[in-house]
Amino acid sequence: MPIDMSSGLIEDTPLAEALSERYLAYALSTIMARSLPDVRDGLKPVHRRLIYAMHQLKLDPRSGFKKCARVVGDVMGKYHPHGDASIYEALVRLAQEFSSRFPLIEGQGNFGNIDGDNAAAMRYTESRLTEIAEVMLRGIDENAVDFRVTYDGEENEPVVLPGAFPNLLANGAAGIAVGMATSIPPHNAREVCAAAIHLIRDPQADVAALLAHMPGPDFPTGGQLVEDAETLRLAYETGRGSLRTRARWAREEQKHGTWVIVVTEIPYQVQKSRLIEDVATLLLDKKLPLLADIRDESDEKIRLVLEPKSRSVDPEMLMASLFKATALETRFSMNMNVLDGSRNPRVMGLRDMLQAWLNHRHEVLVRRSNHRLEAIARRLEILAGYLAVFLNLDEVIRIIRNEDEPKPVLIKTFTLTEVQAEAILNMRLRSLRRLEEMEIRSEHKKLSTEQKGLQGLLKDPAKRWEKIESEITEVQTKFGAGALGARRTQISAAAPVLEITADAFVEREPVTVILSQKGWIRAQKGHLASDAELKFKEGDKCAILLRCSSTDRLALLATNGRVYTLKAADLPRGRGDGQAIRLLIDLPNEDSVVDLFIPDTAANYLIAGTGGRGFVIPGAEFASERRAGKQLLNLKPGEELARCVRAVGDHVAIIGQNRKLLIFPLSDVPEMTKGAGITLQKYKDGGMADVKVFALALGLTWKLGDKIRTETKLTDWLGARAQAGRLPPNGFPKSGRFE
Repeated sequence: MPIDMSSGLIEDTPLAEALSERYLAYALSTIMARSLPDVRDGLKPVHRRLIYAMHQLKLDPRSGFKKCARVVGDVMGKYHPHGDASIYEALVRLAQEFSSRFPLIEGQGNFGNIDGDNAAAMRYTESRLTEIAEVMLRGIDENAVDFRVTYDGEENEPVVLPGAFPNLLANGAAGIAVGMATSIPPHNAREVCAAAIHLIRDPQADVAALLAHMPGPDFPTGGQLVEDAETLRLAYETGRGSLRTRARWAREEQKHGTWVIVVTEIPYQVQKSRLIEDVATLLLDKKLPLLADIRDESDEKIRLVLEPKSRSVDPEMLMASLFKATALETRFSMNMNVLDGSRNPRVMGLRDMLQAWLNHRHEVLVRRSNHRLEAIARRLEILAGYLAVFLNLDEVIRIIRNEDEPKPVLIKTFTLTEVQAEAILNMRLRSLRRLEEMEIRSEHKKLSTEQKGLQGLLKDPAKRWEKIESEITEVQTKFGAGALGARRTQISAAAPVLEITADAFVEREPVTVILSQKGWIRAQKGHLASDAELKFKEGDKCAILLRCSSTDRLALLATNGRVYTLKAADLPRGRGDGQAIRLLIDLPNEDSVVDLFIPDTAANYLIAGTGGRGFVIPGAEFASERRAGKQLLNLKPGEELARCVRAVGDHVAIIGQNRKLLIFPLSDVPEMTKGAGITLQKYKDGGMADVKVFALALGLTWKLGDKIRTETKLTDWLGARAQAGRLPPNGFPKSGRFE
C-alpha cells in the first residue's frame, strides 16, 4: 500500500530506540527543570517562578497580602505549565515555618501544621514575600542575571535569582529525579555566612576549617544532632552522609516523687500526630514495657508527655527504648546533589557549594556594577548637555522658538549629542532657574565620584571580594539576630548506642520449654523434672524439654540448615497443647526440628549434615531476627542438617550410617559463619549418623543403655579428615549415636 504523504512521513523505528530517546528527554527534564536545585540560588524552577511572579505582582514585605489563588494562577499561566496543585504545594512549603528554616513567603491563613494537616484551599489563603526573598531578588532589574523566554514565548523569566541570601544551605532542598535524588539539610544562615566570609579570606580553607564556623545542620523543628565531628567532616567533604537526629526532652518532676518525660522538639520532617499514633500502637502491642502512656499537650509549641511505668524506671533507658523503636530518633540521609553553574547535576561538598555561591555573587556584583556604570554614563551625558546650554539659555530659547527643526541647530550650535539635544528639548521651563543649575552640577559631581569608584571596583579583584564580604556581613547581621537567627538544633557528640530491647525488661523467671515431636511448643513456669508428667495431643510425645529463663533467646536448628530465634517470653504459657512451631517461624512443612537450645555466644559449635560436611561456628551466629531464619549450612539435594554439638575438646569423632568411625583433630575443621563446610568423613553409601567433639586425653565416651562407656585406646581410629574410617570398638551402640 502506498504511503499517504499528506499525513506526514512515517518511519520505522525500533521500539527500544524510540523509548530510550523519549525517556532520556523526560529524565533530563525532570533533573534540570523540576527536582534538583541550582547551587547559585538554591531554588528549583517552581520556587524561582513563584518568587519572581510575586515580585512582578509587587507582593513585597511592605505591601498587602494577595490570595494564593491569584499567585498560583499567574505562575501557571505565565511561567510554569504544570498543575495548580503542585504549584500551591510548593508555595505552602516555602511559607511553613516547620518546613523552611528561613521562609521565603509569609502566609496568612491556614498553611498546615506539624501534625501533617494540609493547608486550606488556595482561595482561602493569602501570601506575600518575606524580607529574605526580597534580598534574594536584589538586583533582578539591574541585569544581574540572565533571562530567558517562557514556555509560550510571551514573557521572560530569570534563569537564576541574584541570591544575596545563602538559600541552598540555609533552607536545604529535597527532591527525587530520574536516577538521582537530592537531600540537603537546612543550616543556620548566620553560620553559613560566617563560613562564606572565612572562605573569602582564606580561599584554601578546608572543610574542617569551615565547619568551625558552621558546625552542622540547624533544623526548623530543633531537636538534637548526635554525630561526632569526624562523621560530620566526612559527610560535608563528600556531600553524602547519614546524620542521626533525636527529639529534645527533659525530665519533669511531679507530685509524690513521680516524674514524666516532656518532649519539646521532634526530629525534622516527622509528623507529630503520626509519631503519637506509632507510640500508641507499640504500647498496645506491649513493645514499650517501660512506658505507661503518652499525652499530647501541645499548643503553638510542642509538648509530648511520656509517663513511665513506675518512678523507679531510668529515664535514659526509657528514652533509649523509644529512640530505638519510634521516630523520636531518625536518620537524615544527606545527598548534596545540585545543578552547578553550567546546569550539570553533581554531588558537591560544603567547600565547593560555598565557592559556587560566592562565584555567583561575584558575577552578580560585576554585572550590576557594569549596569550601573552604563546608567551613570547616560546620565552624565545628559547632565553635561544641560551644563553646556545653561550659560546660553537665551540662545537656546531663541532657537527653539524660531527654528522649525531646533534639534539639528542645537547640536551644531553647542556641539551636542543626539541624546543631549533630546534631553534639552524635553526640559521643563521650571528647570531653567539658577537653583536647578546648582543641583545639576552637584549631581554631576556625585555621579562622577560614583563612576570612579565603580571603575576602581571592577579593576581590582580584592575590592570586589571586599564588597561581597560586606554584603554577606549585612545579610548575616540582618537575619542572624533574634529568634530567627538563633540556632535551634543542638549538636552533641555521638551518643552511645544502647542496645535496649523489650527483652531486657521482661521479668526474669525460670521456665521450661516443651517441644513435641509433631511440632507443638509451649512454656511452663518453673523448671520441670525430666520425668514430669506432661500432656500431649493423641499420638504425640515430648521431643525436647529445655530448662531456661523467660529472658532467654533460644536457637532452633532445622533440617534445612537454617537457624531460627525464639524468645522464651513470647512462647505460649500454660498447660495446654501450646502453639504449632510453624506459626511462630517460617519453617517449611517438609523440614523438621533438629535441636532447640540456648546458644552460648562465647562458645563454638560444630554443625554437620547427613552428607558428612560441616564446620565450626561461633555461638553468636545462632541469632536471627527474621521469621524466615538464617541459612547456616548450605546443603546439596537430598542432604539435611543433622547435628550441632559444642566444640569443647581437641578431636572430632564422627560415625556414618555404614558404622565406620573416624577420629581427627578439631583444628582441621575451619571456623565459618555460614557455607557448605568441608568434608568431615567420606561415605560410599548412606550418610552421617552422629558426630562428637571430645578431649582425646580423656577418651571417647558413649551411652550404652543406662551405662556410660569410655574408650581411651583410639589409635586405630585416628586419621585425617575426610577419610572413610573403620568399624567402631566392640560395645558401640547399634543406633550409631554417641548419646
